[in-house]
Amino acid sequence: MIRKNKSVGSDGISGEILKLGGETMIPYLAQLLDITMNNGTLPADWKRTIVVLAHKVGDRSLVTNYRPVSLTSVVCKQMECVIVSYLRQV
Repeated sequence: MIRKNKSVGSDGISGEILKLGGETMIPYLAQLLDITMNNGTLPADWKRTIVVLAHKVGDRSLVTNYRPVSLTSVVCKQMECVIVSYLRQV
């Protein structure tokens, strides 16, 4: 499930773009997955992550009240879901 309100990853593509693109995006994403699988490499943006600190609880001035959150590519996460669902069927 693609959540529209999530932060974008290093590729700058939001879940909202994928969601609004809907079925029109499928052939392009399938082609991207095919190229990636045939070449045996991942796009550089899929390997990169942005780490931000998210406030947990308590005093915002204490570093211990924050936790790291990794922002990764939404497209890569969707491709992972496709691969996992395929492998479960095999």
